Amino acid sequence: MNYEDFFQEAVASLHNEKRYRVFADLERIVGAFPHAIRRHGGKAHNVTIWCSNDYLGMGQHEKVIEAACRAVTGSGAGAGGTRNISGTNHYLVELEHELADLHGKEAGLVFTSGFVANEAAISTIARLLPDCLILSDELNHASMIEGVRHSGAEKKIFRHNDMRHLESLLASAGKERAKLIIFESVYSMDGDIAPVEAIADLADKYNALTYIDEVHAVGMYGARGGGITDREGLANRMNIIQGTLAKAYGALGGYITGTQALIDAVRSYAPGFIFTTALPPAVASAARAAISHLKTSQNERAAQQRQAQQTKAVLTAAGLPVLTTATHIVPVLVGDPDLCKRATDRLLEKHNIYIQPINYPTVPRGTERLRITPTPFHTDALIETLKTALVEVWQALGIPFAGAPQSSGKPDIQMAAAKPRADRIISLPVSKAGG
Repeated sequence: MNYEDFFQEAVASLHNEKRYRVFADLERIVGAFPHAIRRHGGKAHNVTIWCSNDYLGMGQHEKVIEAACRAVTGSGAGAGGTRNISGTNHYLVELEHELADLHGKEAGLVFTSGFVANEAAISTIARLLPDCLILSDELNHASMIEGVRHSGAEKKIFRHNDMRHLESLLASAGKERAKLIIFESVYSMDGDIAPVEAIADLADKYNALTYIDEVHAVGMYGARGGGITDREGLANRMNIIQGTLAKAYGALGGYITGTQALIDAVRSYAPGFIFTTALPPAVASAARAAISHLKTSQNERAAQQRQAQQTKAVLTAAGLPVLTTATHIVPVLVGDPDLCKRATDRLLEKHNIYIQPINYPTVPRGTERLRITPTPFHTDALIETLKTALVEVWQALGIPFAGAPQSSGKPDIQMAAAKPRADRIISLPVSKAGG
């Protein structure tokens, strides 16, 4: 048996389906974001990144960098091992206090990534509850799906943001059975928002626990950056709030917050926490600095919202098929995996613009897209450059513009209105927010 044949065939199938992922060799430069250096074929080129999850540019904020430097020079590069064996470095203790305060919870627990946080927390909580039924939104992230699988608990999938369907599943389970509703606040591919209050109402009515993933919302929404639950005053109605330190906070890691008893139970029983080396002091210190800053500063959020809205307006006015969203996510429909990859390749090679193609299984077949994430540092001039490049790519590859008929079998996805709502444009000068 030639084992290598199996691996080569597996990769070849991705190439055939136009789903093979290519990782660009990029070097971010402090003070130059969103510009970076791309190294390819022995040469270096300047590129503009339009798909970073460092939504606010906090990964290069001076307070964050200073905090990381102080920690690494004071405590070294690594954590020394798991928290069980090596102890918890004090920076992590402070970070968990910061996170609990952010969401108004009794305690917090930090993991090495948002994926690990979801997988470990969901699987552990469901295992600890007797005969637990998990009710999961059909568009939940892969990390949440893995948590459900590893829990061994029974699951029911409810249609995306469909409260009637969720209630019917809750009613069938009865009030006495343990139930865990898991969902996201902001769904990162379509940019839509969950009906958090309606889910909280159903959880109260049917005696269920709620687990909300706020990874694409923490730092971005709410008076203190606590996410959609902060913005809508609903954090106290969620039993578990999960988030990431790797997106708007510009660092690395994931976390959960909740009651002291729940957090202690996960800490004590989750293998993904117990047997994983802790975050290094520098990372924990950097994350805490970002969270602390964004609890009081509105400049980054306001400038980012303004630039996201400006991007939507400019691209839509140019006839590009921008999908309707109520968030900072700007999806542009392509609808074909081959064209999606060719579009991003052309943007990179001809226009020095880096955007990753989003293909199946991240999104359903026929909804392949570009996922654009403007930051406070994407100036109006950069937005105009992006528009010009996208129009050239769409014309060169024959990709349908907004309003053009799609090929058969492609879903009908609502496009954004050409004129954005005036009440959603925040006229803060970008330069004042570091842009």
